[in-house]
Amino acid sequence: MSAVPQAIQHLYPFETKHITIGGQRMSYVDHGQGPAVVMLHGNPTWSFYYRDLIKGLGDRYRVVAPDHIGCGLSEKPQRYPYTLARHIDNFEHLLDHLGLEDFALAMHDWGGAIGFGYAVRHPERVRRFIIFNTSAFFGQVPLRIRACRIPIFGTLAVRGLNLFARLAIHVACKNKRRMTPEVKAGYLLPYRDYRSRVAIHRFVQDIPTHSAHPTYNVLQPIEAALPRFRDRPMLICWGMRDFCFTEEFLNGWSERFPDAEVHRFAEAGHYVVEDAGEEILPLVRGFLA
Repeated sequence: MSAVPQAIQHLYPFETKHITIGGQRMSYVDHGQGPAVVMLHGNPTWSFYYRDLIKGLGDRYRVVAPDHIGCGLSEKPQRYPYTLARHIDNFEHLLDHLGLEDFALAMHDWGGAIGFGYAVRHPERVRRFIIFNTSAFFGQVPLRIRACRIPIFGTLAVRGLNLFARLAIHVACKNKRRMTPEVKAGYLLPYRDYRSRVAIHRFVQDIPTHSAHPTYNVLQPIEAALPRFRDRPMLICWGMRDFCFTEEFLNGWSERFPDAEVHRFAEAGHYVVEDAGEEILPLVRGFLA
């Protein structure tokens, strides 16, 4: 078992488990019983992002929420291929270990590309999709994120000063009453020093902004395969004040999945589940039912 720090146990009251993949420990929550719902976080969050949904669904569903290697309570190796392809491999390994072959998949931020990357490999296993401000296709990358890729400056900003994660809790969440000091501490807790922020930086570096980037050829076939899933139910909950995954990305999902159930949250930002969790939980419960 992975030890949940005492400071956040009242917010994140789950018994966490772990699996070793390629010599590295991945931590995950496996909470509740019933039909399975798997939740994938992005960058710079961890499964803590889904804590209230896990609590709210655990009475009726089995909720699995991993921390990507390098994130949350998972191990944070310094020399590791933090790439989209590897994250998909790790996710596949976890689900094979758990024997999950019929589940709903919820995704946020990088979780979209990782989750659909898995779904392309195993289309028969994912019965429905839940989308939270994410993408599995190419789009514009904001300047402030591109700046974090600049050599030396990016390393100093993201790993040295922890600006990426610190700014996110202020910019990505618009509902300030939700972002209490305790919640802020929960988001930042796994990323307290230079070494623990390695994956945050590598996620930023792995964004395929041009065709010569190694991950471009990983994301391209995922995007091309998205129409194969039009027959699956899809729920989209979108924070409209997201500076990164803007309305242009929402339109991209709607064009690809015209039958999706879409809910726009006018005052929510990138951390839409944090901003509008009280409204999202009944929508998710209804959609899964």
